[in-house]
Amino acid sequence: MTRRPSFALWLLLALAIPPVHGAPPASSAPNGPAAALTVRAQPLADVAVYPARSVSAQVAPRNEARIAAEVTGVLQRWDADVGTRVRAGQVLARLDETDLALAVERARAARDAAQARLALAQAQLARARQLQAQGFLSPEALSLRETELAVQQADLAQTEAALRSAEHQRAKAVVRAPFAGSITQRLAQQGETVAAGTPLFVLAQTEGSELHAALPPADAQTLQRVRELVFEAESGAQRRAQVLRVVDAVSASTRLQTVRLRLLGEPLPPGTPGLLRWQSSDPHVPATLLVQRDGRLGVFVAEGEGAAARARFVPLAQAQEGRPAPAQGLPASARLITQGQQALRDGQPITVGP
Repeated sequence: MTRRPSFALWLLLALAIPPVHGAPPASSAPNGPAAALTVRAQPLADVAVYPARSVSAQVAPRNEARIAAEVTGVLQRWDADVGTRVRAGQVLARLDETDLALAVERARAARDAAQARLALAQAQLARARQLQAQGFLSPEALSLRETELAVQQADLAQTEAALRSAEHQRAKAVVRAPFAGSITQRLAQQGETVAAGTPLFVLAQTEGSELHAALPPADAQTLQRVRELVFEAESGAQRRAQVLRVVDAVSASTRLQTVRLRLLGEPLPPGTPGLLRWQSSDPHVPATLLVQRDGRLGVFVAEGEGAAARARFVPLAQAQEGRPAPAQGLPASARLITQGQQALRDGQPITVGP
């Protein structure tokens, strides 16, 4: 015979089953307001860092010219060779000038002949004026003599210009340095016949050498505000530097901008490699204060006082993981949360502790 459960057993089962209706406890609500979090905060001016920066740089000559022959001739001798430091106007090489000297003599002879014809025309004009005054020469004949004199004057001017040109061409047989510098290449040999335009030397200017460096655009623009720039050559030599100009164009391949700087003190040889060092003049947020929210890096700033204090997330556009970030847009008085920022969310109530 089957026995029915007793009333006491039914009562125990009813108490063991949880109720199916009713709201969960308030503490388990998923969207409830965040509790105030105790944090510490300091002004940006107190925690900002000014990181040291460096970039590869190289000394480049202000001018590097290929010195070419200006006339055709046989290269007779060298007066300078690779490695020679020369001054402006110094003789570098000499070409055979025999043909050029003959051209000068021909031009001088033509000039002398023109002078003689001019003297004859002047004498004839003077005699024609006397005859015309005495009535023995017509005005037309006098005008003809005056015209002949003008023609001879023009002919003389032409021959004098031709003589100067021939002398100038002869002077080009002596190759001179256009500026002070150092010869880096010699491109022809003694005894060779060279034509006008044939390169003979490569001359790098030593005075006024510039320093070339390639930087990210953000650094290139801030470099002009840096108080002190130092170039440290691989040889150990150090020189202070000043920004001359920033090339506006950004390289499509490297995404860098070229900066040209003036070196102060004793010049360094062109081509000298090294590092350009400086300390940033703009305040940076320490890397330890950076947090990531919604895929962006930034800092939390404490706003308000007392019960109205809130944490506000400020993204920093140039922030990179593990590196100090430029504090763009943050005033020096902004209170950066320096402890407890990892657990915060934007707009969360906070209590700023000591």
